[in-house]
Amino acid sequence: MAPSMGDVAQNLEVWNKTWDWSRRGDEWSDWWGGTSAEWFGALLPRIHTYVPTGTILEIAPGYGRWTQYLKDLCDRLVVVDLAERCIDHCRERFASASNIEYHVNDGRSLDMVADESVDFVFSFDSLVHAEIDVLAAYLDQLARKLKPHGVGFAHHSNAGAYPVLVNLALRTPDRLRRPLIEKGVFPDLYAWRATSVTAESFASQCEVAGLACIAQEKINWGRGIYLTDVLSVFTRRGSRWERARRVRRNPFFRWEARRMAALYANRS
Repeated sequence: MAPSMGDVAQNLEVWNKTWDWSRRGDEWSDWWGGTSAEWFGALLPRIHTYVPTGTILEIAPGYGRWTQYLKDLCDRLVVVDLAERCIDHCRERFASASNIEYHVNDGRSLDMVADESVDFVFSFDSLVHAEIDVLAAYLDQLARKLKPHGVGFAHHSNAGAYPVLVNLALRTPDRLRRPLIEKGVFPDLYAWRATSVTAESFASQCEVAGLACIAQEKINWGRGIYLTDVLSVFTRRGSRWERARRVRRNPFFRWEARRMAALYANRS
């Protein structure tokens, strides 16, 4: 069976117990030429409109790969993770930063965050492993946690858009599946994308929660042509940012990474 991220319990097992955090998650940015190249090349250009700001909420920071940048873009940063191991490391890593609050949650709850207290919500390279029920739970709460003009930026799965190929890949023996994924025939199951999530289902859950999903960028990840990931921007209903949802397909995201790695990362 191919690797997959299932429920909250499985995510907790992986990130709190079995994952090798010796590189603090920076290994996931290698294809961009490093974490700084990915931040300045991919992330900051996509969120610069909303930062700096007052209070940022980061969901699932891991070992602080993006926290190191977010803390300097706000007066107050609240980090929430289901893995106590991750929160403990962040607390130690950023001990000199007086504007960070740390919380361990159950993988769904934001009870520790006050209503209408958050200007900007950020989560990247974490919630791609969360199934639609988890995303729905977070969105339902974020409709209350965001300030009236608050905005969220979430990186989540779109693997559910390819059910036939995903099911076929799951039924294929591993010795055959791996080379087929390497060649781009199947979506990359080894990237652990949640198979119940699509761009459309995320946008629908925003609407149910009382949020407006205003932009979605469908991207490919790592290898292959399939747009298995989505970068979604959402806001509260009635905020100054609300508008009709715009959806863009970006099949060149992985080439952006290669270009950054080749042209800038080694010189930065």
